[in-house]
Amino acid sequence: MHSRKVIAALALAGGLVAPTALAATPAAAMAGSCRVELHDIDAGNVADRDGRDELRFLVGGNLFPTLNANYFGMNAGDDGDPGHFEDPTSIIQRTEDVVFDLRETDGPAWGQGDRLGTVTATGSTCDGLAPGADTIVTRTLTGTEQTAYSYVVRLKMTAL
Repeated sequence: MHSRKVIAALALAGGLVAPTALAATPAAAMAGSCRVELHDIDAGNVADRDGRDELRFLVGGNLFPTLNANYFGMNAGDDGDPGHFEDPTSIIQRTEDVVFDLRETDGPAWGQGDRLGTVTATGSTCDGLAPGADTIVTRTLTGTEQTAYSYVVRLKMTAL
């Protein structure tokens, strides 16, 4: 006798909860913005004849590492971490993009230097991510200025 009341209560509760949960799922699955950060950079070959590139990233008008650090030096085969570049990060909305512009600089001025290539994080990528979920954007940058060079750059996009 009591089991019928329990079953009826559960059925009623399930009927009330299910439409609310279904309605909330699509909104929760769409992130409105993403944090984009440098995840990794690996040097294949370097652009300078001396075998060492002095690198910076230009992101949103800001150079990383900052002027105090000047650059991060990489030789062929080196692995660079976000901390080597003072963790370049940007927040974008799903209608925005952010460009991570890899630059090779020369002293003593240590300015913006020469562009080796760019990696773009597209805000629309955030649409398919649930908050807290992430994805990696990978691009290989190659060229021949001063010598043949190649870098593999990875950006991590995390939905907010």
